[in-house]
Amino acid sequence: EYRNRHSQEKIWSEIPEGIRQVGILEMEIYLLGTRLFMIVETPIDFDWDSAMSRLNILPRQAEWEDYMSVFQLCKPNASSAEKWELMERIFRLY
Repeated sequence: EYRNRHSQEKIWSEIPEGIRQVGILEMEIYLLGTRLFMIVETPIDFDWDSAMSRLNILPRQAEWEDYMSVFQLCKPNASSAEKWELMERIFRLY
């Protein structure tokens, strides 16, 4: 269902609109078994915590997060930091 809800046909239009509105340029989510991996492209001065705070008050974002938390095996109303952890890039091939 998590995969289905992220399809172009099923994702609520307010979700990608809000993501773009807070400054995220591109976002990809990958699924491997029960693990999710997200790649986000942002401007150099992007502040994740600030953006997620702003995103949470935009239309339908909190509702979406609560709904997705069922599939992410986390508590309803969990913060972005509780759901997603920033990773250190250790290699990139240009």
